[in-house]
Amino acid sequence: MSFTCKRLMWFCVFLGAIPTLAQTPAGLSIPNTTSAVNSATPMSQRVVHYEIDAKYDAKAHTVDANETLTYHNLTGQPQDTFPFHLYLNAFQPTSTFLREGKREGTRNQDFDKWDPKSYGSSEIKSIEVIGQGDLTSQLQFIHPDDDNKDDHTVVQVHLPKPIPPDGYVQFKIKFHDQFPKTIERTGWDRDSILAGQWFPKVGVWIRGAWNCHQFHAYTEFFADFGVYDIKLTVPQNEIVGASGIEVSNVDNPDGTKTVTYHGDDIHDFAWTASPHYKIVDDTFNGSMGPVKVRVMLQPGHVFLAERHTRIVQETMKRFDQWYGPYPYKTLTVVDTEPGSQAFGMEYPTFITGGAGWFDPEASVTEPEGVVEHEFGHQYWYGMVATNEFEDAWIDEGINQYTEAKVMDSIYTRSTSIFNHLWGVDVGEDEGDRVFMMGVADLDPMTRKGWQFANSNSYGGITYGKTAVVLLTLEGIIGEDTMRQAMHTYFMRYRFTHPVAEDFLKTIEEVSGKDLRWYFNQAVYGTQVLDFQVYKVSSVPVEWYKDDLKEKKGETLYLSDTWIRRKGDFVIPVDVEIKFDNGERVREHWDAQDRWVRYEYRKKAKIESVEIDPDHKIMFDRNNFDNSFIVDANPKPANKLVHYWEFISQFVTQVVTWFLV
Repeated sequence: MSFTCKRLMWFCVFLGAIPTLAQTPAGLSIPNTTSAVNSATPMSQRVVHYEIDAKYDAKAHTVDANETLTYHNLTGQPQDTFPFHLYLNAFQPTSTFLREGKREGTRNQDFDKWDPKSYGSSEIKSIEVIGQGDLTSQLQFIHPDDDNKDDHTVVQVHLPKPIPPDGYVQFKIKFHDQFPKTIERTGWDRDSILAGQWFPKVGVWIRGAWNCHQFHAYTEFFADFGVYDIKLTVPQNEIVGASGIEVSNVDNPDGTKTVTYHGDDIHDFAWTASPHYKIVDDTFNGSMGPVKVRVMLQPGHVFLAERHTRIVQETMKRFDQWYGPYPYKTLTVVDTEPGSQAFGMEYPTFITGGAGWFDPEASVTEPEGVVEHEFGHQYWYGMVATNEFEDAWIDEGINQYTEAKVMDSIYTRSTSIFNHLWGVDVGEDEGDRVFMMGVADLDPMTRKGWQFANSNSYGGITYGKTAVVLLTLEGIIGEDTMRQAMHTYFMRYRFTHPVAEDFLKTIEEVSGKDLRWYFNQAVYGTQVLDFQVYKVSSVPVEWYKDDLKEKKGETLYLSDTWIRRKGDFVIPVDVEIKFDNGERVREHWDAQDRWVRYEYRKKAKIESVEIDPDHKIMFDRNNFDNSFIVDANPKPANKLVHYWEFISQFVTQVVTWFLV
């Protein structure tokens, strides 16, 4: 056989090994609609278009739906396998979520006595790929994060013909949901429903692979941007709220109604329904245009209407001015059923608040803090859209930081959580510091969500530590520079999926500083920061004279103060020494060694010593040994320590229950 014939033979064999690429059905595309945003053009690279026609059975707490998903293959290569999230299957006793929840706990949920009637599930009844037929038999549950074969939160389908690069594929899916008794911000309580993570959702192709993690006890969500067109059929007495804009509301002859919603440039869709909501409408006039704000209150919380609308206005104004515009035309704020696990959650243009029975306006900012926090997610989760499975701190932690900045701006730094409640003032930054103190050395901020040591570490590091790390960063680069860096980061990476280094490099770029020494310890490391005033002494220079009589302002003293770095975190720090003649001396220590001693010869004795007198460093493990007062009365100090221990434990428990 000639060389030419051999080459032709192998070429034919090679061609035979390449599967035939699917042809894109005529007319398939992702809509370029902009009716739900204050923009004349699309704002994201739209990958998906979800069209869902869902019917809700309020008595059985079920949904039966038809979903049409159009997917644009922007992966740069042929795709023949598509994974889908089925999040509601997490609420089964054998799931990974429940195994981890049983082991670690989650949001104060009690799994010891869990009625099977409270289980949740999501079942794909059928799946068809246009042009390739019914592929229901090809569905296969996978578990990319562990070896739990009983976990059914991720399912994948293999297509006979791959979808070419830049091609489109359309899935026709019929599914059935059984909502659980509310857990992890989704499900039913009494006669209300909060529907989150309720439909089969395709994974994200990113960095050369599918990213479609299982649902874990303390991870959240990740999805591509696109367009949503949703029809919800519910009983006519239900009051409905949802992501996006309401397009129509039509009564049906059978006693139901169909409410239609449309969303642009969002990556999820959630909704709620209850016969009891009381509606309060408002408008925020943002820099991109007006935003219709709808607050859906419980009947017993109507008296909180003004507090809800006020905090929304104050929060949106600051985000618009500091970080960038809110582009959507709507924001829905839901006051969930009392005691419900649905409170305190974010979805695009849709958040749940958290009003309690004990919320005196003058001293407790719980409703305001929850609403502010969840709105902040519209930016860091909703628009910047980082991978919360793998980089939770870039959403949750940044959001916790901006919560501190916004709440402090509104209520002052020392009273943004408690304002003289039982005589106690607590600010956001101190609450965050307390939250992270006990777990600071367990995990780095960059740990993948399901790999943290436990739920306390996930919460304390992802929320609390990140916030205080960024607050401390302000002291290094300046508050104005930090705000400019945050603005640059948001505007540059909104409607994308950035990673940790994108955020860190943006801060370095805007500040003009090499901050690796800080990031390597604070972000990527587990070093603990802990300074101490180790020893203070003032001795007369002529101490050896028998007839020495010390006189204030006349006797010369040799004074020494020792500063110790007990922790492994190395960061420069200022020290202020005050003398009994009123003189103050500032020293700047690079903290490279374990200790430093400062010596003075003055006609004055040391009266007090304070480490970090401007309070720029927010995450010192023990602030009580950061200062020293000569001739201090120990009784008030001991009382304060015990008092603070109580407050610390209280704040930690409250924050942990709310956030994790």
